Amino acid sequence: MNRASLILPVLAVAVVGLLSSVFIVDEREKALVLQFGQVKAVKEEPGLGFKIPFIQEVVKYDGRILGLPTQPLEVTPLDDRRLVVDAFARWQIVDVVEFREAVGAGGIEAAQSRLERIMNPAIREVLGSVPSNSVLSEDRTGLMNQIRDIARRQALALGVEVIDVRLTRTDLPTQNLSATFARMRAEREREAADEIARGNEAAQRVRASADRTVVEVTSEARREAEVIRGEADAARNAIYAEAFGRDPEFFAFTRSLTSYERALQSGNSSMVMQPDSQFFEYLRSDAAPEGSPVPQPLAATEAPAAEPAPEAPATAPAPEAAAPEATAPETDAPAADAPEADAPEAPALEAPAEPATAPAGTP
Repeated sequence: MNRASLILPVLAVAVVGLLSSVFIVDEREKALVLQFGQVKAVKEEPGLGFKIPFIQEVVKYDGRILGLPTQPLEVTPLDDRRLVVDAFARWQIVDVVEFREAVGAGGIEAAQSRLERIMNPAIREVLGSVPSNSVLSEDRTGLMNQIRDIARRQALALGVEVIDVRLTRTDLPTQNLSATFARMRAEREREAADEIARGNEAAQRVRASADRTVVEVTSEARREAEVIRGEADAARNAIYAEAFGRDPEFFAFTRSLTSYERALQSGNSSMVMQPDSQFFEYLRSDAAPEGSPVPQPLAATEAPAAEPAPEAPATAPAPEAAAPEATAPETDAPAADAPEADAPEAPALEAPAEPATAPAGTP
């Protein structure tokens, strides 16, 4: 019993010692075996590792590619235009022993702080040697490569490698944004005003050209209309002249009807005249007044030759030719030498002395 009771504690201690002397390294990690702070072994391959229990310790570091976002940094390019820049770096531990000696027990956090102090001067050095337009342009790969190379050379002392550097933001300081935006707005407004002025000028030219074309087309149309209207009036007058020349009695009748239509309209005006006035000649009888021109059926040019007959009473009367024209209406008595056959017709002749010319002279 005494021997068995001694074997069990020894076995327990042996098992605990064996377990504490074994450690596992993941494929994403790199391990150091330290003894009293000094590096005794390096384990970079994944698998099992051994150490002396209670004397040695294992320190593991992430062996993957890590990221480092830098704090916003204000830089001044060559044109003295201040910019706020922040960057993002990719780095990886390549020498775990040197990394341990450089950062000590701080590990990854201490390494990132050291790398940021390396990145900031490199950014100022590179971006301060170029104008701001190069920093703000889309093609700034060369600038980022220069920053990466400077940071890589300085980071080798830490046992790490800077793989890549990218500029994530390049902007103006907050106090300069309002002034910059105001200047950009003024520039855009000036360009807009120029475009509006050019557009108004072009519109004015088009409008003036259109107005000139309208005036020209309207004037030409009016001229052609006047010419056509004049030709039509000439043709109408020729037709009227030919028609009235063939039948002067009809011409006198239509002129009288026109006068009746214009005079006998409703209104406040009054017209006073004698009942036997020549104006009412066609209202007293449906027959043509005596002394009216005789229509010529054939030649319209012969109509003026027949008109002197009604004018006979104004001249010296002839006993034989003037008897049918009856000058009795002017003297209200039969002629002394008139034939007896004309006597019955004397009472019906109540018209004035010149009935033939009166209808033609009416307005």
